Amino acid sequence: MADMAETAENVEATQDAAARGRQQVKVGRVVSNKMEKTVIVAVEKTVTHRLYHRAMKKTTRFAAHDEENRCNVGDVVEIVSSRPLSKTKRWRVREILQRAE
Repeated sequence: MADMAETAENVEATQDAAARGRQQVKVGRVVSNKMEKTVIVAVEKTVTHRLYHRAMKKTTRFAAHDEENRCNVGDVVEIVSSRPLSKTKRWRVREILQRAE
């Protein structure tokens, strides 16, 4: 019976997530951890220049929630979109992919 209850909970959680829509996931490098429970993650992407058709690197910085203050500068992390947590925070750190050396 316990297995049935756990399965029902998992199905409900999956349906709730589907109703909210798919979360965005980005991978970036932590560039600042000076705030409490917040890190700044720089995400790099490649875009094509509209006139010269050359590949350019473009960096965007996101404020992400780090509940346990586990991230350090230089860590490669995966962040996931969430509800607004403050004026600038709309992302949460899902996991640390690679520690800084």
